[in-house]
Amino acid sequence: MNFQDHALIALLVGLFGLLLFASITGFIIEKAKGRTPVIINLNARIRAWWVMCLLSVAAMLCGPVGSTLLFAMMSLLALRECITLTPTHRGDHEALFWCFFILLPLQYVLVGIQWYGTFAIFIPVFAFLFIPTRMALSGDSKNFLERSAKIQWSMMIAVYCISYAPALLMLPIPGYEHQNIKLLLFLMIVVQISDVLQYVFGKLMGKRPIAPRLSPNKTVEGFVGGIGTATLVGTLLWWITPFAPWQAALISLAITLLGFAGGLCMSAIKRDRGVKDFGATIEGHGGMMDRIDSLCFAAPVFFHIVRFWFT
Repeated sequence: MNFQDHALIALLVGLFGLLLFASITGFIIEKAKGRTPVIINLNARIRAWWVMCLLSVAAMLCGPVGSTLLFAMMSLLALRECITLTPTHRGDHEALFWCFFILLPLQYVLVGIQWYGTFAIFIPVFAFLFIPTRMALSGDSKNFLERSAKIQWSMMIAVYCISYAPALLMLPIPGYEHQNIKLLLFLMIVVQISDVLQYVFGKLMGKRPIAPRLSPNKTVEGFVGGIGTATLVGTLLWWITPFAPWQAALISLAITLLGFAGGLCMSAIKRDRGVKDFGATIEGHGGMMDRIDSLCFAAPVFFHIVRFWFT
C-alpha cells in the first residue's frame, strides 16, 4: 500500500471513521433500547466489520500478494461451506481433493502472476471438464449429473467468480498505474454498502417482500433504498477511480444490481438446503459465503467492464 497516495489514505480514514460512528451509535442504541435480538445482531455485525476491514488493510500492506492470498483464503472457506451443504459420495472425495488443494491454489497463482489468458478459462474450461472425468473414474454413477454439477457450481461461484476481485490488480489502466488497489476497494465498498443499506432500509421501512418464498427479508423498500444510496455512494467515490462521475454512477448501479442478484440466488440455495446461513464463520453474518454472495456476481462483471472500457 502506497502511503503517499493521499486519496487512498483519505478513503481509509473515512471508512474507519464510519465504522467508529457505527460502533458509537450501536452502543448508544443498546444502552437506550436494551439488548434486543435486532440490536445484538446489529452490534455483532459492526464488530465483524471491524475485523474484516482490519484484515483487508493488513493484506493491502503486503501488496498484491497479500490481497491475492486474502481472497484465496476467502474462496477456500466459501468453497468448504458450499460443499458442506451438498451431500457427497465416496466417489467424489478425490475430485474434491483436487478442487481444494490443486485447482483452487492454481487459480490464484494464475491471478498472482497476472496470466489473464489462462486465469480466465482455467476453471470454466479445464476444471469444468476435469472434475466430472475424475468423478467418473471412481465408478460411482448414482446421481452423477447432480453431484458433478454441484461441485462445478461451487468451484465457479466460490473460486472463479471471487478470484476476479484480486484480478483487478493486474489491469493496466492508462494514467492509473499502481493505483488499482483503490479500484478493488471501490468494488468492495459499493457492493457491501449496498448489502448493509438494503438490510437497514428493509428493517426500517420494508413491507413488500420481493421474493417471499426465497427471502422474506428482501423487500422492495430495502432494494430501492439500498441500491439507490449505494449508487450515490459509488458516484461520490468517482475520485478514487479512473471513471468520470457519470461512469461511476452507471457502474455502481450495475454492480449493486448484480450484488442483489447474487444474494437472491444464494438465498435460493439456502432455502433449497433448508438452512438459514452457509456457516457461522463471521459473527452476525453467518458464513463466508453469506458475506461475499453479492461479490460473487459483481466482481467478474466489474472486472470485464473495466478491462473492456478503461484498459
